[in-house]
Amino acid sequence: MSNHEKLNQEIQQIQQVLWVGIGCKQGTSWELIDWAIEQVFRENQLFAGAIAGIATIDTKASEVGLIKLCRLRNLPLKTFSAEILSSICVPNPATITNDKVGTPSVAEAAAMLAASQLTSLTVFPFTNIEELRVKFLVPKQIFQTQGQPGAVTLAVAQA
Repeated sequence: MSNHEKLNQEIQQIQQVLWVGIGCKQGTSWELIDWAIEQVFRENQLFAGAIAGIATIDTKASEVGLIKLCRLRNLPLKTFSAEILSSICVPNPATITNDKVGTPSVAEAAAMLAASQLTSLTVFPFTNIEELRVKFLVPKQIFQTQGQPGAVTLAVAQA
C-alpha cells in the first residue's frame, strides 16, 4: 500500500465527533464564522475534518451566515430551544445572553447537547457535564473582526 493510500485510509477512519456550538449576532457573515472555527481549531490543535456538525439556538436556524457555512462545509445544523439550552449547566453562563435569548448559554450548551447525541429529551434537566457524557474541549470564545459584519461566540464539545 502506498503512502497516499495509507493517508486516504486514515482520513476515512477519522471519526466526526466534534460539535461546534455557535452563538452569533444577526447578520454575522459565514466568513467570520469560518475564520473563528479555523482559529479555535488551530489554537487547540483540533482537526477540522472531525467536525460532526454545528449547533445553535433554534432562533438562529435561518441565520444566513450559519446556513451558508454549513452548506459550504457540508455539515448538519442542529438547533435547540432556549428552554432546553437553559437546562444545561455550563462553565461560562452569561446574564446578558440570558436577557437577550432566554438562556445563559448558546454556544457551550448547544455544543454539549449536540455532542451528547440524545434522542430523547425526557431526561432534562441535567445538572452537570458528566451526565451528558461528553468531553468539553473548548470553552466559549468571542470573535469579531474589522471588515466582517457581526460577532460569533464559539465552543467545542466531543461526543
